[in-house]
Amino acid sequence: MVFSSAIFLFGFLPIVFLLNWVIPSKYSNVLLLLASLLFYAWGEPVMVLLMVVSILLNWGVGLLLTRYEGRLRGGILAAGIVADLGLLGYYKYAGFLARSLNAIVHRELITVPQIALPIGISFFTFQAMSYIIDVYRRNTEASKCLVNVALYISFFPQLIAGPIVKYRDINEQIVNRSVTWRDTSAGFKRFIYGLGKKVLIANVLGSCVDTVFAYDVSMIDWKTAWVASLAYSLQIYFDFSGYSDMAIGLGRMFGFVIPENFRYPYLSRSITEFWRRWHISLGSWFREYVYIPLGGNRRGGMRTYVNLGIVFLLTGLWHGANVSFILWGIYHGFFIVLERAGLKKYLERVPVVAVLYTDLVVNFGWVLFRANDTAKGLGMIGQMILPWRQPVVPIFSWNYMQMKGWCMLIIGAIGMGLLQRFVPSKLRDRWNGSVIEAVYCTIILILSIASIASNTYNPFIYYQF
Repeated sequence: MVFSSAIFLFGFLPIVFLLNWVIPSKYSNVLLLLASLLFYAWGEPVMVLLMVVSILLNWGVGLLLTRYEGRLRGGILAAGIVADLGLLGYYKYAGFLARSLNAIVHRELITVPQIALPIGISFFTFQAMSYIIDVYRRNTEASKCLVNVALYISFFPQLIAGPIVKYRDINEQIVNRSVTWRDTSAGFKRFIYGLGKKVLIANVLGSCVDTVFAYDVSMIDWKTAWVASLAYSLQIYFDFSGYSDMAIGLGRMFGFVIPENFRYPYLSRSITEFWRRWHISLGSWFREYVYIPLGGNRRGGMRTYVNLGIVFLLTGLWHGANVSFILWGIYHGFFIVLERAGLKKYLERVPVVAVLYTDLVVNFGWVLFRANDTAKGLGMIGQMILPWRQPVVPIFSWNYMQMKGWCMLIIGAIGMGLLQRFVPSKLRDRWNGSVIEAVYCTIILILSIASIASNTYNPFIYYQF
């Protein structure tokens, strides 16, 4: 079930919201847990059992960590992490490892398993791991209530594509929270903005992007490659940030404050800053649970570079069992290291150049990220930087970007942070909560519903992770 579907908007959400409003607050967690499991089972009727196993496993590990001390306690944590990573590795990486090994030995040494990837497994596994690690570190107390831990891991607003939430940041809200009309209205407004991002901008751009990337690279000229790459940069931003907005809005409607996941990343002046603004919860997770335990920047320059390289290699691998994702992670790690080695000082001198540099690096990275295979991604980049290479049978972007597509490309470029940057704060304050904003949100909601009713193209990019 996706947020931008009719069954969610007109069935699931209204029913759960009304039930949560009328039942006694002490039953709210049970209701939301059952709703979350139903939400996941709607698209993954068998794989919901995997989530139940993950919940029971990590709840049990948390309780054991409170009972034992010393080396045994460390062994319990290690066993829990191995079990979590084992489930993630089997479902997400077993096929990739088998194919890679067969390619190395040039024969089918291992039969490649056909394993269905559970939706959002990377998200809820990382969330579960953060729970037991924080319990081990005594940053939070293990909950004796299975329902509370289960709701934390499976809460439907951020279950499938984040943000990744730490238990210590939300445990008080699970135990004791209240829902006010102010929270509900603010959450509903945030949900509408996210829905509009997803349905009206990301979906329109995505249709064009999918069409262009389906062609052989030899048929794509440099102009079409650039338009497709820019369209994808905006598509993935509005798709993912739109989902995060909807998750944050839904959480607010049920009394939860879910942390922000995006802060206008395309306004960044370095790749380092970009990763402080893009998928903030994932960056925070890797920094706290991987980078700092590896030593962070406390063991000299060379060790810092190695630690950063490891983090971004794992970041790429987290996104998928594919060479392109791994290279994308290494690619970003290279520029992070380059900036730390001194490039960032020069970028700070000319902000406009710094923003242009960042967006170009990110845009080339997205081409590699989006391509079906590494060779195609590199071929697309080649077309972009070598405009004199003419395709044999060219296709042109204007054949696949209708007027609506071009309008969304322009609106997306303005809405990625430029409008927010240059509009005076006083005007923004007058806009927030005004009658004009209410009318604007109503129009977005109507247009989004109309688009959902008339269009079957409605993918979420980060559902595959």
